[in-house]
Amino acid sequence: MKFLNKIFSRVFIIGFIIFIQALFLLFLMFEFQLAFRIVRVFFILITISQIVSIINSNKNTAYKMAWIIPMVALPTFGGMVYFVAGGKRPGRFLRKRMDKSESHSQKFKPDCSVTLYEIEKQDLCMKNIFGYIDRMGYPVYKKSDVCYYPLGEYNFPVMLEELRNAKHYIFLEYFIIADGYMWNSILDVLKDKASRGLDVRLIYDDVGCISLLPNNYPKILESYGIKCIKFNPFRPVLSSVANNRDHRKIMVIDGHTGFTGGINLADEYINRIERFGHWKDDGIMLKGDAVWNLTEMFLSTWNALRRTEWDFSPYFPDKYIDEISVMPQGDGYICPYGDTPLDDEPTSENVYLSIINKAQRYIYITTPYLIISAEMTRALTLAAKRGVDVRIITPGIPDKKTVFQATRSYYPALIRNGVKIYEYSKGFVHCKNVVVDDEIATVGTVNFDFRSLYLHFENGCLFYKSSIISQVKEDFLDTQQYGNQIVLEENLNVGFFRRIYYAVLRLFSPLM
Repeated sequence: MKFLNKIFSRVFIIGFIIFIQALFLLFLMFEFQLAFRIVRVFFILITISQIVSIINSNKNTAYKMAWIIPMVALPTFGGMVYFVAGGKRPGRFLRKRMDKSESHSQKFKPDCSVTLYEIEKQDLCMKNIFGYIDRMGYPVYKKSDVCYYPLGEYNFPVMLEELRNAKHYIFLEYFIIADGYMWNSILDVLKDKASRGLDVRLIYDDVGCISLLPNNYPKILESYGIKCIKFNPFRPVLSSVANNRDHRKIMVIDGHTGFTGGINLADEYINRIERFGHWKDDGIMLKGDAVWNLTEMFLSTWNALRRTEWDFSPYFPDKYIDEISVMPQGDGYICPYGDTPLDDEPTSENVYLSIINKAQRYIYITTPYLIISAEMTRALTLAAKRGVDVRIITPGIPDKKTVFQATRSYYPALIRNGVKIYEYSKGFVHCKNVVVDDEIATVGTVNFDFRSLYLHFENGCLFYKSSIISQVKEDFLDTQQYGNQIVLEENLNVGFFRRIYYAVLRLFSPLM
């Protein structure tokens, strides 16, 4: 029965259809070029034009090389393959609607010039970093509080409590939702709130949930009064549009309370079930004005997909702020930000690079994947060379074996230049954190890999002089106690064939 379920699952059917399409495309190309020499010349010209286009684009260099080398090796096929599946940006229709919605949402963007001036008097570099994020559409706030939860099972009960306290609306946007204790507990609350007339909405990524939820799940939720949208539905067509996923994790309650971090809505994230050993993840809860950035991200995406909401003012944080039992006192400077593949602006990578380059004493990074650009590698190794204590924690038990080996292929260059790397021996690390010099930290959804930094819709939160920074640092050091430090001579077999294997993985790692 399980075998039949797999055969008739949506993943298998879509994968089979795409496989047939790919075979058919290759068959046509092969037959035509055998029959007509001019067709072969035409295909080669397509490849040359695509290579020129890639070279002249502002894409990351590693991403360019990952396509150019196989296209040069297979000139008759490479150009057509890239034409069909090699684009990085979303489809034109989705891109147009997202652009329009994001432009509209900027009309409701608060002015943070006073806060930026205040930061400038303390640290000009930090003012410039926050100013950059503000120009990307996400202002920095002072009158907001934050709570940090170093494990999903600590975050989850607070989520439930805040959901039960909702009086007006609940917005959720998640990459993965899976049937189980965590989601069903949340769903019970959502159904109850929707029955009481609250505005309850959910956006979930279709690929993230493709094997976890039925294809008609939005209709099921709509029957409970919960408005639901699948983000960028995956269709059995050979196309690059499926590359761009909604990897965000956002929960907004009445505009004054928000949650984000690495935690999706599935049982492994709260260690209710075990998949890859102990699941190390974290989350944050925001209270106050800073929640607006999360609300705006959600409404902007919702508007692009359904186009029903043009006035965002009813969702401002101050509308229901007096309903919070304890008013936000202000916990340093807090800036939730988003990142999209729409604008070719790698906002998240630029934030990471900015705080890494600013570091003077230490940089502590936690990430499930370490597949990074030459720019990021150079920034980390340069920091280590100038005496900064650079440490990175990655998983000891991987969720994807090939990606894990690709991650390991980046170790030698980093370790030889003084970066310390630890693999979490108890299981899988899913946190995406950076903490610097007891003053700066980021927590969010953005992995240190090409997909997060260039292809996905992501979100993070940058903190400066906030109490959360010491908590993120303490959590890193606690996690490091269960980490095996990687020593090249002892832990990595870097013989000839291993070096060849790593070189191939690194070549194609931008496509993973």
